Amino acid sequence: QVQLVESGGGLVQAGGSLRLSCAASGRTFSNYVMAWFRQAPGKERDIVAGITRSGGNTYYADSVKGRFTISRDNAKNTVYLQMNSLRPEDTAVYYCAADRSGIIFTTPSTYDYWGQGTQVTVSS
Repeated sequence: QVQLVESGGGLVQAGGSLRLSCAASGRTFSNYVMAWFRQAPGKERDIVAGITRSGGNTYYADSVKGRFTISRDNAKNTVYLQMNSLRPEDTAVYYCAADRSGIIFTTPSTYDYWGQGTQVTVSS
C-alpha cells in the first residue's frame, strides 16, 4: 500500500502561481511513476503531468506545457507540481497518483494509488 497526501492548493488570481506537493508513505516511493491529474465539476479526470521513477522523463498535457513543472524528490518521498501563469480554466481538484508499471500512462484507470485531492481555484 502507498498512502498519498496532497497539499498546497488554494485560491489564486489569474496569472499567479501555486506549488502542489504530494507526500507518499508506505512502499518504496522510487518504485513508482507519479502523476498529477485534475478534475473539474462535471468533467472527466484528466492527466496534467507525469514523471518516471528516477525523474528522468516527464509528460505534460498540451494545456499546461510551458506553465507547469512536475518534479520529485525520492529522498523526501515527495512529488511536486509547480504551476505558473494560472488561468481560470485550471480550476479543479488536483490529485496525485502512483503507478507501479514504470510507464507514464495518461489514463486514470492504470494508476494504483490516489491521494484525496486538493482544490485549486483560479479567479479571473
